[in-house]
Amino acid sequence: MATPENVTSSSRLGNVTRYEDIKEQAQFKGRQDLGKQDFLTLFTAQLQNQNPLDPVKNEAFVAQLAQFSQLEALTNMQTSLDTFVKAMSSERLLGSAALIGKKVSVTDTMTALDPQTGIEGSLNLPTGAGGVTVTVSDSKGNPVRQLVLGPQNPGTTRLQWDGLDATGKAAPPGLYRLTAKAVVNGTNSDIPVQTLSTVRGISTNPADGSVSLEVDGGKTVLLTSVQRVGL
Repeated sequence: MATPENVTSSSRLGNVTRYEDIKEQAQFKGRQDLGKQDFLTLFTAQLQNQNPLDPVKNEAFVAQLAQFSQLEALTNMQTSLDTFVKAMSSERLLGSAALIGKKVSVTDTMTALDPQTGIEGSLNLPTGAGGVTVTVSDSKGNPVRQLVLGPQNPGTTRLQWDGLDATGKAAPPGLYRLTAKAVVNGTNSDIPVQTLSTVRGISTNPADGSVSLEVDGGKTVLLTSVQRVGL
């Protein structure tokens, strides 16, 4: 007949083996995604398989319960944050819908010609320029007109195409692109042109909640990249 000591040792060995199996599984999963349910399973297994001759102290259980509570709180906080982000994404989408029909500054894009005001644009010249030449091209890339600007001070240079071609006649309705070259520090350089383009649609990215604007010519730009909004 087995002695109590042998029974205890045998049971303890079996219990340790089962507990270690659970622990190894939890550690392996922890490298991927260890959730609060896995923590609770591991904690319960520890309670069931502790050594009756040397039980875990109350302080250790309290510490583990505190860890479990903290993990649960963090999980609930993450769930709340995810819900908040989705709600904010919807709010941004609805708020951005007010931009439809308005004009926003877009870099290097086709812009619809307004027969009343033409096309308004701007250049960013941090160091100024000895001279600037702006070329207006139609949707097929054919030059329509050149605008020659004199020396420019450092900063933002506003420009306006009145919608007239090189012969002084009104250009037909359609999409046009403005490109610019400037003499900067004695070198002829290409300068990006920002034009006011009409917003035609709004979309949002479910992954990060970012809002994009669809403007004239089908180009899509992030709302965060827009630096100016006009009527």
